[in-house]
Amino acid sequence: MENAEVERLIKAGLPGCLVSVTGDGRHFEAVVVSEEFVGKSPLQKQRLVMATVRKQIDSDELHALSIKTLTPAEAE
Repeated sequence: MENAEVERLIKAGLPGCLVSVTGDGRHFEAVVVSEEFVGKSPLQKQRLVMATVRKQIDSDELHALSIKTLTPAEAE
């Protein structure tokens, strides 16, 4: 799996978000900035992002994803 594909999946699942993904083909790190995170707990934010790649994780196409979530205000 390529970084761009992980980024595409997250963007499709969280429209309007900004995403930066790095990784080695199986282990990835994503920084996601979204209005959807406003007022949500850290766990809720993680779950929103993980839901966008659940199919790939369940099939082991994507082995690990480390996520940093930010609201637009936090990203400034």
